[in-house]
Amino acid sequence: MKIKSKLPNVGTTIFTIMTNLSNEHNAINLSQGFPDFDVPPELISLVEKYMRKGFNQYAPMQGVLPLREKIAQKIKKLYNATYDIDKEITITTGATEALFAAITAVVHKGDEVILFDPAYDSYAPAIELSGGKPVHIKLIHPDYSIDWDQVKNQISSKTKLLILNSPHNPAGSVLSHDDITELKKIIENYDIFILSDEVYEHIIFDGKKHESMARYPELAEKSFVVSSFGKTYHATGWKIGYCAAPKNMTKEFRKIHQYLTFSSNTSVQLAYAAFLDDESAYMNLASFYQKKRDLFRSKLKNSRFRVIPCHGSYFQLLDYSQISTMADTRFSRKLTMEHKVASIPPSVFYKTKDDYKVLRFCFAKKDKTLEEAALKLCAI
Repeated sequence: MKIKSKLPNVGTTIFTIMTNLSNEHNAINLSQGFPDFDVPPELISLVEKYMRKGFNQYAPMQGVLPLREKIAQKIKKLYNATYDIDKEITITTGATEALFAAITAVVHKGDEVILFDPAYDSYAPAIELSGGKPVHIKLIHPDYSIDWDQVKNQISSKTKLLILNSPHNPAGSVLSHDDITELKKIIENYDIFILSDEVYEHIIFDGKKHESMARYPELAEKSFVVSSFGKTYHATGWKIGYCAAPKNMTKEFRKIHQYLTFSSNTSVQLAYAAFLDDESAYMNLASFYQKKRDLFRSKLKNSRFRVIPCHGSYFQLLDYSQISTMADTRFSRKLTMEHKVASIPPSVFYKTKDDYKVLRFCFAKKDKTLEEAALKLCAI
């Protein structure tokens, strides 16, 4: 029997493709966004502790209470925002599940959703599965900022949701206070929900401040704020994220969540709750990754690549226009197969496949890995 695809234009993700290619050619994998160093040993010990104590059955649908309490305390400390631990915070199986549940909760057939290209590749398919229409607005190259006049021009009576991602993947740009001012004006004049993807909230550089939607009451009251522990604690494979949103929005969010994954790993949730007592683990994350970003850049000083500004996330865009006019999808393959360094071509994150001759490299790696990769890139 043949299946009529609900996502006829979706194939294998670029992350899978480039990681497989990297493995096949024994390349240094700076493509997929995961660290090559270990999870904090104290955190692993905590997971083992709770497993051995018997916390191996279903967690509550909304997440274990200690973790929701710690998340609420953390949000209050960082953004001076108060969320009800019972009715406004939900633990999910990774941030991607939270994004899907939020989109599915509010988007109906015919609704329009504004997203910014290059956009993380789970957004548009989730919109389409709900019968919505993605409205793509391009970030301004090379600083990947938002043209708010264009946003206003694209808003219609059908606009239901606006998706933001800061710090941004793949560009490494961050929202500024001026962006927040413009966003407030839009929210004042239009009845639009916000989905704020903030998984890299603690990985922000150069003295900049993370502009969470939770920080601003007039934005928080219309926002699903999504974050993740995987990026913060180097444990992307554990897949624990969360969503903070007002009661009425969380109620609809949980209707989707309970039939999507229902609950997430109990012992890992309890381990994170205990580990959050050590605030330095996330408060020092920015300096930890800025050192890696700066190391990678310094080692590329004598290369033919041009560094694009990166103020957040753990991704660095490099302009290769002085090396080749080849399409980024082709050049990334060539780089992997011939020069043994894997990257991601950002054109795949544009609806119109815009190609600015840049590649995305993940610097969430050991210093030795970054130095070896830079050496290979400098030889080109």
